[in-house]
Amino acid sequence: MSQIEAGKAVELADRSQVSVHSANGDSEEVKVDPYTGTVRTQTALDRYLNLKPMVAFGLTLQASWEAIGLTFQAAMFNGGPVSLFYGMILTIIGSLSIAASLGEMASINPTVGAQYRWSALYAPRAMEPNFWGLLQGWVTVFAWISGCALTPFLLGTITQGLIIFNYETYVPERWHATLLAWAFVAIPVIWNIYARKILPVVEIVGGVCHFIFFICTVVILCVMAPRSTPEFVFKTGVWDQSGWESHGVSWCIGLLSTTFPLVGFDGVLHMSDEVKDAPRRVPWSMVWTVILNGTFAFAFVICLLFTVGDLDRVLASPTGYPIIEVYYQATKSKAGTNVMMVMIMIVVFVSCFSIFASVSRLIWAFARDRGMPFSDFFSQVHPTLKIPVNALGFLSAMCCLLALINIGSTVAFYAILSLSTLGLYMSYWLPILLLTIRKLEGRAPSPGPFHMGKLGIFVNIFALIYGLFIITFLPFPIFRPVTAETMNYAGPIMGAAVLVGLGDWFTSGQKRFRVPNTMEDILRHEQ
Repeated sequence: MSQIEAGKAVELADRSQVSVHSANGDSEEVKVDPYTGTVRTQTALDRYLNLKPMVAFGLTLQASWEAIGLTFQAAMFNGGPVSLFYGMILTIIGSLSIAASLGEMASINPTVGAQYRWSALYAPRAMEPNFWGLLQGWVTVFAWISGCALTPFLLGTITQGLIIFNYETYVPERWHATLLAWAFVAIPVIWNIYARKILPVVEIVGGVCHFIFFICTVVILCVMAPRSTPEFVFKTGVWDQSGWESHGVSWCIGLLSTTFPLVGFDGVLHMSDEVKDAPRRVPWSMVWTVILNGTFAFAFVICLLFTVGDLDRVLASPTGYPIIEVYYQATKSKAGTNVMMVMIMIVVFVSCFSIFASVSRLIWAFARDRGMPFSDFFSQVHPTLKIPVNALGFLSAMCCLLALINIGSTVAFYAILSLSTLGLYMSYWLPILLLTIRKLEGRAPSPGPFHMGKLGIFVNIFALIYGLFIITFLPFPIFRPVTAETMNYAGPIMGAAVLVGLGDWFTSGQKRFRVPNTMEDILRHEQ
């Protein structure tokens, strides 16, 4: 048990947390276990982020129109233009309902742990809140780790695709892309360690580039690319590419292209300890992120469908990214195509800084609440850098391991894409369900500065229906027949993550993890 040093001013915030201020002005957070009385002191994170960089943070983290360009082939193989266009409308509405529902909880209790803390706190006491919090924690952490691994994987495979595009003599190997992905892991890790303070500036610059590059891309395509007919954009379905006989199932699988670009808006939640006036700014940053990125994504979908060119040539692109062929058909220039792809890569690259910062804080928070084995190690904050270096190192190692999937599977791209999206939707669904149950029972907690009033319950219910619908179809394979190489491994891998959480609970988790007692409203409702 650590001792609180004499000469420090101590303020007891609740039974689980003590704020400590030393004579030199440094702040520390002392966690008091309400069950054992154990005191643990750790360096606190700085609050240095306001609304503008947080909205820019969300814009670059999602990189919506860029993500549409990189993933639209999933919809073109399953449903075609009607899946991409109408699926985008559904996804915007559904994502906004989920963001608003999470925003209500974030306004009441803006916490880095977010989903797993809320699941533990809102769960009926008969359901063993500690269990649901721990299980939710493992799902949320693994979902974000897989999402974090996807970003450098995208950059690595885009780089390889451009090499294929520019050098006909190049013989691509899957392990080349894995090595490139590892290189793109190293850069944001080093940046997060040594240049954290200029992250807000980088995020704002990335948000500006996100907008400027969108305008440039749309203008180039509209002026130079061949035109599709309105009938192609709004009425054409593609049902013979993926092997799925059911048009309905095929259309639903095609939603992977539209759900991925608008997922991850909760990334700002995991920066809550570094946001000024978090109860107001965190919820609004999520909502504005979905509204702005949804607008960009929908506009780009319309532009892309009207300028896609020869669809057969596009889908047969040897680069692995049909958008490269779309750009080439429009510009008829390899140099021009390279420049347009670099515009996508710049924004995705900036998003690497955002996502590594966000997920490392999530891992740190989960360890701080003793949700992970070796929690004392992973919950440490570097005393001078003021960042969770150990959590960041664990995250980078996991990203490198997940990049190895590419070596063994030709559809690793879809597997990791589905895995990150599936895990995040699962992490959203449970806390929204538990909040909705409380509202229906008349035991809703007192609202924070951000709330939807009487409309909230209807938004929550729609978010649950939409989330369950997406979770059902994300694990489906993109192509049939299903083989070892075309299998969508998202479902089995996420199932393994759930099993890890269950195993942890029944071994040491039930003794180690405790519900954080930080919400007086919920505790009062339980009495």
